Amino acid sequence: MNIRTPEPFTFKEGERAVLLLHGFTGHSGDVRMLGRFLQKKGYTSHAPIYRGHGKTPEDLLEGSPEYWWEDVLAAYEVLKELGHKKIAVVGLSLGGVLGLKLAYSQPVVGVAPMCSPMFFDNQSQLTKGFRYFASQYKKQEGKTESEVDEEVTNLLENAKPLFEQLADLFDDVRAHVDHIYAPTLVVQAEDDHMINSDSATYIYDNVEAEQKDIKWYQEAGHAITLGPKKEAVHEDIYQFLESLDWS
Repeated sequence: MNIRTPEPFTFKEGERAVLLLHGFTGHSGDVRMLGRFLQKKGYTSHAPIYRGHGKTPEDLLEGSPEYWWEDVLAAYEVLKELGHKKIAVVGLSLGGVLGLKLAYSQPVVGVAPMCSPMFFDNQSQLTKGFRYFASQYKKQEGKTESEVDEEVTNLLENAKPLFEQLADLFDDVRAHVDHIYAPTLVVQAEDDHMINSDSATYIYDNVEAEQKDIKWYQEAGHAITLGPKKEAVHEDIYQFLESLDWS
């Protein structure tokens, strides 16, 4: 079966630019509706796809947090090269972690992490998301249940080094959150079963931004940009962006 490969997107509109970052195992589709919403509000947005993402589970294991950070920096430069002098960054899950890293590494006018982990439990957190992604992908390929189980088990074993690198990334970003002075909006689903939602409180408590806020959403799910509360999230992100200093 042919599975459509997603593409990065750039929605050009106004001078104000937003870098939109997807989650682990995800792709630009995670933030596409948000990008279109912001375009209607006059914002330009760009969403990359990190190396290995948007393809097979095996391809994903060829990537690394180091590569993905390079991809985020390259995406930031795309907006700079388009002439945007001021850029905000909004990221889902892993994208929020990378967005926080960008916020203490490069000039941004604001940062909004959504359902972004600061703590890593190898048994119950991102491995759960990877298992689901790999299983669904194998089913779409037409594999039998036994083939799916065997291949996913092997993938999880092969993914252990990658999960260790992710844990290191989370530790590193968590240690530097207090270096963030850009305005910050923390978005978190109350029913997020994929990450430890204490991460949201940690980010909010530890960023040094004078302008910061945290918003909780009931029955929103981890993929909050795609779930039942996506319209509310879109509007809150827009209001946050409108509050920033773009002058």
